Amino acid sequence: QCQLSGLWRNEQDSLMEISAVRDDGDFQGRYLTRVTLAGGCAHISPLKGVQQQPGEGGWPTFAFTVRWDKFSNATTAFAGQCFVDTGGKETLTTTWLLREAVGSLEDDWKATR
Repeated sequence: QCQLSGLWRNEQDSLMEISAVRDDGDFQGRYLTRVTLAGGCAHISPLKGVQQQPGEGGWPTFAFTVRWDKFSNATTAFAGQCFVDTGGKETLTTTWLLREAVGSLEDDWKATR
């Protein structure tokens, strides 16, 4: 079984810490990003999410959002799944969408990455 709670590091050297996953699947934590649109130092931002525990023998799926705190006018949503290899190593795979605020409806097309 894959456990989301704990400390995770991605290939960009950002860190994510997830507190205990509640019985209903809700969790929260913090995301320390080393990748910012403006460059510069790492920033810690809060995250909230939910895990869907599959039936017997499956790997859990999850989704969470990060509200980039005090350094960006953007929000990111991640959706993914947790896997465990034969050696017991846990791996999270995700797809993400980053939404920046724009000043007009005409600029909506360039606001999501």
